[in-house]
Amino acid sequence: MYAIIKTGGKQYRVQQGESLLVERLPAGDGETVALAPLLFVDGSEVVDGDGLADITVEAKIVAHERGPKLRIVKFKPKRGYKRRTGHRQELTRIEVTSLGRAAKRSATSKRKPAAKPTAEAKPTAEAKPTAEAKPTADAEPAAVQPAATEPEETNGT
Repeated sequence: MYAIIKTGGKQYRVQQGESLLVERLPAGDGETVALAPLLFVDGSEVVDGDGLADITVEAKIVAHERGPKLRIVKFKPKRGYKRRTGHRQELTRIEVTSLGRAAKRSATSKRKPAAKPTAEAKPTAEAKPTAEAKPTADAEPAAVQPAATEPEETNGT
């Protein structure tokens, strides 16, 4: 029994108990993650497409690691151009803990589908608030008042 899973943009063939390095996963050490199966093979039975809804592939994160240092060299002859950089990939070591079909729910534990809203529940055009009347261009708004001026000083004459 094995499955083809997809994680980090790559596909892997996994079996239960197998350990492998994948692209860095956002979970911590010791946590369990669910992986997306693309294909499941159990003896002569092959499951893909819609049948994958009840297939589960779970793995435990063993450790986070870094890959080997890759050295990148750029060189253009007769121009004096030389560049050297490096890269180390972030990786996660996982161990596949369970592989197979999910336990089917009993008939009593199945959830009923939610009731769809009826046409009566939708708001009508009458329920929307109406817009206020806009003032005309030649009428001055009531909120605008002339600026207060200071009283003029007189010389007492």
